[in-house]
Amino acid sequence: MSDSTDSSPRTSVTKRGGGDPASRGRTTIADGVVEKIAGLAARDVVGVHAMGSGFSRTLGAVRDRVPGGGGGKSGVTRGVKAEVGEVQTALDLEIVVDYGVSINEVAGSVRENVIAAVERMTGLEVVEVNIAVSDVKLPDEEDEEPEARLQ
Repeated sequence: MSDSTDSSPRTSVTKRGGGDPASRGRTTIADGVVEKIAGLAARDVVGVHAMGSGFSRTLGAVRDRVPGGGGGKSGVTRGVKAEVGEVQTALDLEIVVDYGVSINEVAGSVRENVIAAVERMTGLEVVEVNIAVSDVKLPDEEDEEPEARLQ
């Protein structure tokens, strides 16, 4: 009669390193990455006309037109400053709002959108989003930096 227990040799697997492979090592996120995410998220909010002060937007427009002049902040990160730690980040945003919108509502929507995007994409906890409204875009004012046109 055959024995019901399997007598075939078994190979033992030893786990090396321990823990989930995704948790082995460290991920660092540069300030500029968080600034880009926040800048794009802030621009998605209705009522935000532009980012940065008028002066920084003017300088940026000039710098963008000069070949090799991209030494400063790109248009995406203009008006955004991030301080990134290991697990938390804090953001300062400077925005220009459209005339007629509720500044408090726009600022609240910007905070919500920025926090959601940064936390979802980076896993960092956003501890604060400070917003400075530097200007109001009036309906009859011309833009200081015209929209880039596709060619």
